[in-house]
Order: sequence, then C-alpha cells, then structure tokens
Amino acid sequence: MKPKSTNNYSAYAKYSGMAIQMAIIITLGTFGGLKLDEYLTLQFPIFTLILSVSSVVIAVYLAIKDIIRFNK
Repeated sequence: MKPKSTNNYSAYAKYSGMAIQMAIIITLGTFGGLKLDEYLTLQFPIFTLILSVSSVVIAVYLAIKDIIRFNK
C-alpha cells in the first residue's frame, strides 16, 4: 500500500496539470481569434467569439476525458 500523502500529491499534480492545460488551450484559442480578427479587420469580432467558445468546449472535453481516465 502507498502512503496516503503520496497519493494526495499525485492527485494534486494530475489536477493542477489539467488546469494548466485548460488555461493554455483557452488562452491560445482566444488570442488566435483576436489576432485573426485584427488581421482581417472585421467590425464584429466573430473569430474571437467562435475560437474562444470552441476552445472552452475543447478544454472541458479534454478535462472530462482525463478525469474519467484518472478514476479508472
């Protein structure tokens, strides 16, 4: 049996890594949308809206997939 404190640190590392991954995905999606809207000089920031929402959906999907995998 593993000591309980080692198991807690392992879970902390898994979930903090997942949070960092989510933050990076959302940041890159939003930043990419901003830059694309600037490049195309659009009046309404449609690419920022689309890419930021889709990056949140992707990040949540990957987090749920990882949580299911960690709990098996």
